[in-house]
Amino acid sequence: MNKRKIIWTFFTVLIVALVVFIYWRYYFVFAEGTKAGQLNTFQRKGMLFKTYEGKIIQSGFRANVQSNEFDFSVTDERVAQQLLNSSGREVELHYKRYFGSLPWRGMQGYIVDSVYEVRGVEGETIIKPK
Repeated sequence: MNKRKIIWTFFTVLIVALVVFIYWRYYFVFAEGTKAGQLNTFQRKGMLFKTYEGKIIQSGFRANVQSNEFDFSVTDERVAQQLLNSSGREVELHYKRYFGSLPWRGMQGYIVDSVYEVRGVEGETIIKPK
């Protein structure tokens, strides 16, 4: 094999490995699930990329040594509007977890893609299908 073919093969393998790593780190969905709790904060923030960031306080056993907060980002404008109108209410959210975060997708590895349910203050229930 000549030197040029060895260098071309090396760079081809390097580029393919880099593409696989970037996909695995930033686009591969590691986990999916639901979380429920009281919507504590939801805001649009950022210096260069404005993203929606939120936090829910999960119900259940609360000890001083364990945090029951779930930090998440939202990319869908429709889901963001639902959450902006639901501050302080009990919500059930569907999320996807990625290994890494991208600046235009949000600051968190957890991306909420739909709202299953919003429970009102006085027993009122608002169901939002996916």
